[in-house]
Amino acid sequence: MSVSLLTNDYLCIAMNPQINAYMKKKILLALPLVAIPLVWVLLFPVHRDNGTQKRDYPEIKSSGILNIVTEYNLIDYYVSGDSVAGLQYSLCKYLEQCSGLKVKIHLENNLNTCISRLENNDFDVIARHIPVTTESKNRFVFTVPIARSKQVLVQRKASGNDSTAYIHTQIDLANKTLHVPKNSPVIFRLENLSEEIAEPIHIEEISDYTAEQLIYMVSDGYIDYAVVDNEIARKNLPLFPNIDIRIDISFTQFQAWAVRESAPALLDSLNRWLPGYRP
Repeated sequence: MSVSLLTNDYLCIAMNPQINAYMKKKILLALPLVAIPLVWVLLFPVHRDNGTQKRDYPEIKSSGILNIVTEYNLIDYYVSGDSVAGLQYSLCKYLEQCSGLKVKIHLENNLNTCISRLENNDFDVIARHIPVTTESKNRFVFTVPIARSKQVLVQRKASGNDSTAYIHTQIDLANKTLHVPKNSPVIFRLENLSEEIAEPIHIEEISDYTAEQLIYMVSDGYIDYAVVDNEIARKNLPLFPNIDIRIDISFTQFQAWAVRESAPALLDSLNRWLPGYRP
């Protein structure tokens, strides 16, 4: 198993009132040369695909390599002393044993990048904390559930030295700004919660920051509130004793791996292998 760590010339001429007659003449003479190919393309368009080749289980088996992308955190994949540990790391090792494939782990914190590279066949599986909801099912095809968790509010504990409003219930979230990773699946839940309490909840998406980094930012006072996965939050509590995660944002939800919709054979294979995993 291996790991992978993540022209304006014509505009200037057109805008220059001092352009000389010679250059104007050259441009006019060149127009037919540009127009003829353009007309040809419009009349006889060339149809091309996007170059993405099919990559389902037969192609993966032929290559011998299964590319799985996850993120670096204290739950999924982390370095402890001289060894690597984490849920997703253990699952990948298990898959190597039961599938006969070489599993290559890629580390990428940006979910958008994961999705784009999954669609481009760079990755075969997204292995991270993605809640299985109706909204997320419109974006991914999921394996059988791997874990269960929920989304929680991260805030600082009530303190006389901190003027930030302490959130006692979900209703207190009215007109507050909550920070989440860019394109996080929890955004849809927060929008629904805003409807439920009949008050606006402002959502600030942070690019290229993991849930653990948002916890650090809350703890250090850079931001006041964030929403992250409960298991990741609990794992980080000993590191940030001033953090409070008692307010649930969502119900407990299943979490699963995401694969391409165009890879049903891979999905079937994963659904046969994964239930046999024992921590």
